[in-house]
Amino acid sequence: MNTKFPLQNAERPIAYVRPIKASELPDEIRSQLPGVTDLYAIHHEEGERLALVTDRTTAFVMARQNDMHPVSVH
Repeated sequence: MNTKFPLQNAERPIAYVRPIKASELPDEIRSQLPGVTDLYAIHHEEGERLALVTDRTTAFVMARQNDMHPVSVH
């Protein structure tokens, strides 16, 4: 009864994707985003921010293109 199942995508690092408000970003980044209020941040497993994008789909595609397994964080 102790069947072990392989973890899906265990060989790829996790990329955490979370929505953020542009107002949470430093001034020098906000100044490059005129009119943008909502973004998605892609973070490494250890919390380092890797990228900012304008939509969730792009965040997931970008993570997969970089051999990472994206998951949503709320």
